[in-house]
Amino acid sequence: MSKHETPVDDAVEQDGTAAPAENNGAEETGQELDLVKAQAQQYLEGWQRERAEFANYKRRMEQQQKESYANATADVLKKVIPIIDDFDRALANIPDDLSNSSWVSGTAMIQRKLNKVLDDFGVSVVDPQGEVFDPNLHEAVIMEDSDSVESGHVIEVMQKGYAQSDHLIRPALVKVAR
Repeated sequence: MSKHETPVDDAVEQDGTAAPAENNGAEETGQELDLVKAQAQQYLEGWQRERAEFANYKRRMEQQQKESYANATADVLKKVIPIIDDFDRALANIPDDLSNSSWVSGTAMIQRKLNKVLDDFGVSVVDPQGEVFDPNLHEAVIMEDSDSVESGHVIEVMQKGYAQSDHLIRPALVKVAR
């Protein structure tokens, strides 16, 4: 090279056109970045999907727990209600000579406590005297002609029914006017 010659830049050809650039990794890095972004998006979508599935699972388990509790409560109440019926019958048929007895007072107190248990569990009595017969709440055991009660109405309640919220525990046994 002489004093007056300038070194030719490697990136510029002798004819003045630019030489093809060597692949310095920029294109590769861009592709890797796109791959990493796509993978991150996949992970995010998977995480969001799993989170939604877990929220649904948690909601289902809470609902199932409530239903299990309600079913267990109803099962216990179905066993207690006949005992309350027995107390009702016993206290309705007290002989006159025992009406002021402490035994009767104690029996009445037990009956009140059992009824309080029903109240605490939100149980209401189904006593449809004079109402229109409803097969969803009542069980007809006798159909009878009646001049005083309109046809299709309950003449007499043979056995009280019980319901808890919107769930019928036991239908009322009734006599219905024909």
